[in-house]
Amino acid sequence: MQFRSVNPYDGKVLKSYKGTSEIEVSKKIELAHQAYLQWRDTNNNERSALLKSVASELIKNIDHYSKSITLEMGKPLKESIAEINKCAKVCEYYADKAEDFLKDVPLETPHGEAYIHYNPIGVVLAVMPWNFPFWQVFRFAAPAIMAGNTCLLKHASNVPGCAMDIENVFKNAGSPDGIFSTLLIGAKNVGSVIDHNLVSAVTLTGSELAGKSVAGKAGFNLKKSVLELGGSDPFIVLKNADIKIAAEVAVKARMLNAGQSCIAAKRFILEKEIADEFTALFIKSLQKLKYGNPINSDTDFATLARPDLAEEIFGQVQKSIVAGASILYGTLPKKIESAFFPPMILGNLKPGMPAYDDEIFGPVASFFVVKDEQEAIEIANNSPFGLGGSLWTDDLEKAKSIAEKIESGAIYINQMMFSDPAVPFGGIKNSGYGRELSFLGIREFTNQKTIWVK
Repeated sequence: MQFRSVNPYDGKVLKSYKGTSEIEVSKKIELAHQAYLQWRDTNNNERSALLKSVASELIKNIDHYSKSITLEMGKPLKESIAEINKCAKVCEYYADKAEDFLKDVPLETPHGEAYIHYNPIGVVLAVMPWNFPFWQVFRFAAPAIMAGNTCLLKHASNVPGCAMDIENVFKNAGSPDGIFSTLLIGAKNVGSVIDHNLVSAVTLTGSELAGKSVAGKAGFNLKKSVLELGGSDPFIVLKNADIKIAAEVAVKARMLNAGQSCIAAKRFILEKEIADEFTALFIKSLQKLKYGNPINSDTDFATLARPDLAEEIFGQVQKSIVAGASILYGTLPKKIESAFFPPMILGNLKPGMPAYDDEIFGPVASFFVVKDEQEAIEIANNSPFGLGGSLWTDDLEKAKSIAEKIESGAIYINQMMFSDPAVPFGGIKNSGYGRELSFLGIREFTNQKTIWVK
C-alpha cells in the first residue's frame, strides 16, 4: 500500500510513502511492548529528560516541521509555526508536572493506610486526524510517555509526511527504540492492531463514524479507549458584551485553520438587541483576512486539506439553502474544482438543516438570533455535540451560571475556545468521552490502583 502526500493548494504530489506491512506492524507492536517493559521502570527524571529533548528538537527544527504541515495539509505557515511551538510547550509541561500529577493520593479510611497509586498500562495506539497533524499527536503522546507507556501512531492517510516526521522527532531526540512508532496503515487495518494482545488501549481524535468503529472494537476487546470527536461549538453573545471585541475574536474562532477544527466556533448565537451590530462587525473583520498560498507568511487562510472536504461542505450548504437558509455573507460556488471553499455566513436556520444539525468542518458560520439568554441556552444545547463553547457578557456571575447549564466539555467566558496543556480537554454526547491534557489527561492511560494497608 502506498500513501501519497499531496499539496492541497496546488494539487502537486510531494512524495509517496510505502505502507507498513502486516509483518512490520507485528514487529513494531512487539518492539513497543518490549520498550514498555523497560520504560515503565524508569524514573521521572529519565522520562522528563526525553520529553525536554523532544521539545528541543521541535524548536531547533521548527522551520522544517512547520513547513511540512503547511505543504501537506494547507494550514497557513504562521499557524503551523504556532502548532509546533505548542507541541514543544506540552512536552515541557508534562516534563515538569508529571511527577506531581502521578503522586500517590492518600485516602481516608476507617482504619489503616490507603492510597491511589498510578501505574502505566502498556502500549497505547493513537488514531489521529490531519487537521492539527502534530498537535493532536503530541497532546496524547507527551502525557502517555511521561506516565510510562509507549505509543503507536496510526495517522490520517493524507499526512504521511507529518507522521514520519513525528517518529523522527523522537529518534532525533534520542528516544529508545519502541517508545514512539508510526504505522503507515489504512483505516481497515486499525481493528487488527486493537485486537493485538500486546496493545493495551486506544485513543482516537476524529469523526463520529471513526469513533464508533474504534470504540466498538476496543469495547469488544475490553480495552480502555478515549475519544475526541466532532464539535459544533456555540459562540454566545449577550447584549451586555463588548460586541466589538467579541466579533473580532469570533472571526478568528471560526477561521483558524480555515475552520477545520473540532473546537472552532461554528454556531453564533446572538441576542436580538446586538445581532445586527455583531453581524456587521463580524463581516468587516472577515473581509480583512487575506487569502493566498499558505506557505506565505502573510496568508490568513487558504484551501481546505482535500478537495473532497470542500465537496462535503458544498453539499451541506446547498441542502441548507434549499431547506430555507439565507446567505448573510458570501457566495456559494457553482461547483467545487479544488480544495478551496469560500467563507460564508448562513442565517434563518431551523432543525433539519445541515447548518443547524451537523458539524460544518470549514469556513461557514451559522448565525442564530435569540430573544434572551434562556433561548440561547436552549439552542446551544439543541445539538448532538458537546465539545466546547464560548460565552460573551460583562456580567461574570451570570456568565458562570449560564456556563454551568450548557451541555459541553468546556465553556470559555469572554475568550475563544482553545486547548492548553494545563486545562482538561474533551467532550460529551457525540463529541466523545474521556479527557486529555492537565492532570486528568495523564491519568487516563494508567491503572489507578488502590493500595490499602491494614
